[in-house]
Amino acid sequence: MNQIDLTHFSLRQIAELLQSKKISSVELTQTFLARIKQYNPNINAYIALDEDKTLAQAQAADARIAAGNVTPLTGIPIAQKDIFCAKGWPTTCGSKMLAEFIAPYDAHVISQFDSAGAVNLGKTNMDEFAMGSSNETSYFGGVKNPWSYDRVPGGSSGGSAAAVAARLCAAATGTDTGGSIRQPASLCGLTGLKPTYGVVSRYGMIAFASSLDQAGPMAKSAEDCALMMNVMAGFDERDSTSLDRAKEDYCKDLHQPLRGLKIGLPKEFFAQGLDANVGKVIEAAISQYKKLGADIIEISLPNTGLSIPVYYVLAPAEASSNLSRYDGVRYGHRSAEYSDLMDMYCKSRAEGFGAEVKRRILIGTYVLSAGYYDAYYLKAQQIRRLIAQDFVEAFKQCDVIMGPAAPSTAFKAGEKVDDPVAMYLQDIYTISTNLAGLPGMSVPAGFAQSDDGKSLPVGLQIIGNYFDEARMLGVAHQYQQVTDWHKQAPNLDMPEGIA
Repeated sequence: MNQIDLTHFSLRQIAELLQSKKISSVELTQTFLARIKQYNPNINAYIALDEDKTLAQAQAADARIAAGNVTPLTGIPIAQKDIFCAKGWPTTCGSKMLAEFIAPYDAHVISQFDSAGAVNLGKTNMDEFAMGSSNETSYFGGVKNPWSYDRVPGGSSGGSAAAVAARLCAAATGTDTGGSIRQPASLCGLTGLKPTYGVVSRYGMIAFASSLDQAGPMAKSAEDCALMMNVMAGFDERDSTSLDRAKEDYCKDLHQPLRGLKIGLPKEFFAQGLDANVGKVIEAAISQYKKLGADIIEISLPNTGLSIPVYYVLAPAEASSNLSRYDGVRYGHRSAEYSDLMDMYCKSRAEGFGAEVKRRILIGTYVLSAGYYDAYYLKAQQIRRLIAQDFVEAFKQCDVIMGPAAPSTAFKAGEKVDDPVAMYLQDIYTISTNLAGLPGMSVPAGFAQSDDGKSLPVGLQIIGNYFDEARMLGVAHQYQQVTDWHKQAPNLDMPEGIA
């Protein structure tokens, strides 16, 4: 087996090779580590690597395989977003505030992968405290899009997205608060799933906005995401928002035919603001679904336009509360010089947080203040209920909802960094599902020409009803049986990363 073949294989193909002992986990892991060493300096997808820890896990996986104690992910190298605490690993959340923090325990997601025998390849770069849509707010520098090094990979899970797209891991974990799995999946040409809120435990996942944050898989295909979900999902009593549900097999609907499936197209997703070239790719994908036997229905989600202002009241409010714990006292950055306790608080936070995090803390503290709580926070919660109700009505007419995952292809690094509103509008099609707690995913649907003539990935968004992840994955898998967009990979040896 050569290196390129292995890095392009699906999780199921890799599992078959491992379990038939045609390759070992150590060999496979070394292949990915060598590729990371070669390409990560250009892409900056990984924040933390520990070859000794990673290879020790691979050796343990080989011992499990030899003993016949295997799961579908045993021995497979997975990258972990640096928002998940992993015992003995740096866990920075992309921030100076936690640059020296070594996690003393495992997040539920990490322990689930450990139990399955997966190998932790390293921790991936991310927007600071998951606040951003371009991975440019990271204290450790921006991540480059493997398809074109002058472009952003999306955020906040940009490191994970770039690692999967560049084949620097077999698959990766991400988190999605307002689109942070789906938007980078779209911009980097991979499959990413945000599950129903509460399906994956948030224990040990550093909090941004607790009522919105949700972990999910990022991989090459829907089938890979289903295998990842079989590991990630499950009840955890340590997380008060974790849902106590029977264990589910997310692969169960992969081979269900689509004849008679009702697909809703929200007219609000195809209005002003959508790049025309992206729109053509989405329309072509919908046409493919028609050929597969699906019925197309126009629907309306009338409060979609309110999702951005609602999100940017509620998410900063929760962030201002969650990030109050970073005060320089117990852990995290502490200023070297201060006169008293209050001065230590102020200087530590001023030095430890970046500009975007400070902006959101200030917004959140403002909307929660006594004079503005009713006018902003309470009103936003009321509109959030209306947005969720829009989906309830829509799903009376259709089985799944489709549209673009992002309004454009990957934009240039630095292009929107000084315009917060333009950056926030990148999540216009994804935020409403987080506000409603619904599952959503992005699936590679083709390539569109950028304004300077580059061919860049486009993602089709699929939104399902609550707990409908298995059906969504099946809908995506059937599309991936008749298209090969998910198999496309960038040529990292070209000067700009263009295939």
